Amino acid sequence: MGHLTMLPAWQTLRAHYDRIRNRHLRDLFAEDPGRAKRYTLEAAGLFLDYSKNRINDESLSGLLNLARERGVEAQRDAMLSGAHVNTSEDRPVLHTALRAPRNAIICANGHNVVPDVHEVLDHMSAFAQDIRSGTWRGFTGRPIRHIINIGIGGSFLGPQLVYEALKPFALAGLTCSFVANIDGAELANALQGKDPAETLFIIASKTFTTLETLTNARLAREWLIEGLGSQTAVARHCVAVSANVGAAVEFGIDAGNIFGFWDWVGGRYSVESAIGLAAMVAIGGDLFTQMLAGSRAMDEHFQGAPLDANMPVIMGLISLWYNNFFGAETLAILPYAHALARLPAYLQQLTMESNGKRVDAGGELVEVDTGPIVWGEPGVDGQHSFHQLLYQGTRLVPCDMIGFMEPLSRYHKSHDLLMASLFAQAEALAFGRTGEQLRALGVSPSRAKFEACEGNRPTNMLLGQRLDARTLGALIALYEHSVFVQGAIWGVDSFDQWGVELGKDMARQIIREMETGAVGAGHDPSTERLLARYMGARHAAQG
Repeated sequence: MGHLTMLPAWQTLRAHYDRIRNRHLRDLFAEDPGRAKRYTLEAAGLFLDYSKNRINDESLSGLLNLARERGVEAQRDAMLSGAHVNTSEDRPVLHTALRAPRNAIICANGHNVVPDVHEVLDHMSAFAQDIRSGTWRGFTGRPIRHIINIGIGGSFLGPQLVYEALKPFALAGLTCSFVANIDGAELANALQGKDPAETLFIIASKTFTTLETLTNARLAREWLIEGLGSQTAVARHCVAVSANVGAAVEFGIDAGNIFGFWDWVGGRYSVESAIGLAAMVAIGGDLFTQMLAGSRAMDEHFQGAPLDANMPVIMGLISLWYNNFFGAETLAILPYAHALARLPAYLQQLTMESNGKRVDAGGELVEVDTGPIVWGEPGVDGQHSFHQLLYQGTRLVPCDMIGFMEPLSRYHKSHDLLMASLFAQAEALAFGRTGEQLRALGVSPSRAKFEACEGNRPTNMLLGQRLDARTLGALIALYEHSVFVQGAIWGVDSFDQWGVELGKDMARQIIREMETGAVGAGHDPSTERLLARYMGARHAAQG
């Protein structure tokens, strides 16, 4: 694709950055009060105010020209059409097909995948209804009251996000837990107080070989057999989400209770596939369908809106602006909604696994920093924790702040206070409070030095009417496409994740050494000593 930093648009942005980098948001608003109205977008039920960013019309023009010079529109269309944009694995990328209508035609390798998607969705919906209605009975004839999803990465973060976000709409009397960590404490916590006769495990692993997932799944199977007294009980208390039918059947799962998905869906993009089964059981097929509709509405906006009015494009470009020009290394996700407490973790994987790359799609070293470090916590909680650094720290931390007009609880006054905090935080981060302003309020000059806040800290403000299934779907798709835009400009493959494999390979090697007793050979001195210390403690504990 050519050298990114040599492009005319990049060079223009570099020169523009030198002129605007020291400009304050106070000045930008004073010079152009209309930016508060102009720098807003609406799409798929979401409203974006991006006026509190360190940009002006010239900045936006330059960023949009960069997107055009890097062929973002063509790359978007290639992805949506089923081209093999995952180049390192030679695969299409079609998570958007997961929310396509039944009559759509979306082909992967010449095959229309939409009927396959809806066949799985129908299977999921029928199964979810059987659980919710009590038609599905466990081994002893009792209904299921506890769902435990065993998976890791995208097989965990996505369904957990959806369940927690939409828990107010979940079926009363049905609990849903998620187990990812190989630390047995997490599984033990999930099993505590549960009755095997009323518990169903959803084992989510595309290959059905994932170390953490299979370790926990085997322990869950032992718990079931011990509690119910029969190996045949497994088939009534375990289902699988996997492409490896043979391995799942060998585990003891009925072939009719295996929900498939495809290699054109990456794990971190898979929540709206069968990976979301646990969430669908909890909230029901109708709400799951509404979530798909929200994502589809954002897909259609991303595909059809011009770049300068395209919400995922604008958000992606703004993130790149801070990352590559201002040197901001992180992006804070601050949802002012308790139900979105898992959104920062979900977006960590989506962003950092997608664009945390040091080589481009051609295998050459990239020229600039790629994916930002994503982190965050629910709003108000963070105000009493890390906002001190946001206000007065030496690092620039762009923030995405998310709120909703209507509460999910009956505590409307509390919601007013929550939203007041949201708006106040964005205003205070942008405009700060100078020493002069403090002295005018009667603060002594010596104390004003400590209380002054520089401001000029950028935020995006995302507002929805209500945190419901459709809005959640739109929010998920918005960030998926924003990540894509950034990856397209950097020229990286946003859909592979080879970096996570190294640690897995080395862990498997160490596990083999522990099992054979030949620990330590071939490792660096530090690892050898750590292993020796651990194995010594283990042998001592075993007596």
